[in-house]
Amino acid sequence: MIDVNLLTPREKLILKLVCQGYSNTEIGKKLFISSHTVKFHIVSILHKFNLKNRIVAAYFAGKNNLF
Repeated sequence: MIDVNLLTPREKLILKLVCQGYSNTEIGKKLFISSHTVKFHIVSILHKFNLKNRIVAAYFAGKNNLF
């Protein structure tokens, strides 16, 4: 069972935007944060679920109906 509550609200939002196909730069502009901050959040998401990259994270979120 996947515990989506491991993610912060910001991480959930960023993962949702990743799933929608937005780049780090685009996500940063939407959320008024730097692309480096977006990358930091994505790395945190990857570590929490032991995933290799953002593509796998998007697949993982879809497969587990996180959104």
